[in-house]
Amino acid sequence: MATIKIKQVRSRIGAPKTQKLTLDALGFTKMNKVVEHTDSASIRGMIRKVQHLVAIVEE
Repeated sequence: MATIKIKQVRSRIGAPKTQKLTLDALGFTKMNKVVEHTDSASIRGMIRKVQHLVAIVEE
């Protein structure tokens, strides 16, 4: 399966609780951390919810 790399580029401070929980579900613990997930519809939906806090890393 294809994988996708995501990097947290903005702080979670001041974000609503649901967005903080989404970042936790994606595996982010601090800024500039890169996580890798399988490219699925559920992961894409979580990325879309916090798109202003994360960026997709090009390989």
